[in-house]
Amino acid sequence: MSHLTRKSEELPYKPQPIDPEKVAELQAAAPSDELIALVASTFQALGDPTRLKMLYALSKQSCCVRDLAILVGISESGVSHQLRLLKDRRLVKQRREGTTIYYALSDSHLAVLFREAEYHADHVVHDLADHPYP
Repeated sequence: MSHLTRKSEELPYKPQPIDPEKVAELQAAAPSDELIALVASTFQALGDPTRLKMLYALSKQSCCVRDLAILVGISESGVSHQLRLLKDRRLVKQRREGTTIYYALSDSHLAVLFREAEYHADHVVHDLADHPYP
């Protein structure tokens, strides 16, 4: 198993930091393991092109399973499966109108995340220099 596929593991020795103050500052500011796991789960869900297409559509307006299936080009069963995964990760929510269930993004954070990812992709594609946040 390569070092890229292994989960984090303890080092067999305790290395001494080059900059102890910086290491202590970064350790104090680090997010909890629970938050890291949730962020990783979110990015894992976003890593599938079909789910990403569905979420892009839902960032514009709510849709039912059939309409999402037409938009992304997979079966309604396939869309339902993907929506279940997205719902389990609290990325989408649903509402019923009569016999039809409509799905929407759970909150506006995903749309912001998409915009940032698009800015990053644009910088990569056009080899643009980094710029600081305001």
